[in-house]
Amino acid sequence: MNPQENEPANYFDQSIMDYKQGSSRLQKHLPEVVQEYFDFTEECFREGAVSEKNKQLTALGISMYAQDEYCIIYHAKGAVEHGATEEEMTEIIAVSAALGGGAAFSQGVTLAMDAFDFYKQQIH
Repeated sequence: MNPQENEPANYFDQSIMDYKQGSSRLQKHLPEVVQEYFDFTEECFREGAVSEKNKQLTALGISMYAQDEYCIIYHAKGAVEHGATEEEMTEIIAVSAALGGGAAFSQGVTLAMDAFDFYKQQIH
């Protein structure tokens, strides 16, 4: 058997494998914590009032906002596996970008400008 046959063929699968290997390493030291975390997340993504596809798309949008590469890959894969379309993916990307831009904008026009005004008055 060729040892490379078990190796991932791309960056995305390798990233998921790295996450699983890291999880297994942590699980050796904290088996209950890791298992409870896995049980919790599995339950969160179970079909309910919100479909599994929409839960994956939501997680993808949050992952992009949080700039979490592993979760972006994992939830993009999950969205595809649950039938997400390219149009749904692009809309989620847009919503995440709007949220990220909106956070910077709202903090800029409020907190940053208020701090500027406060310190400007302190100097003059």
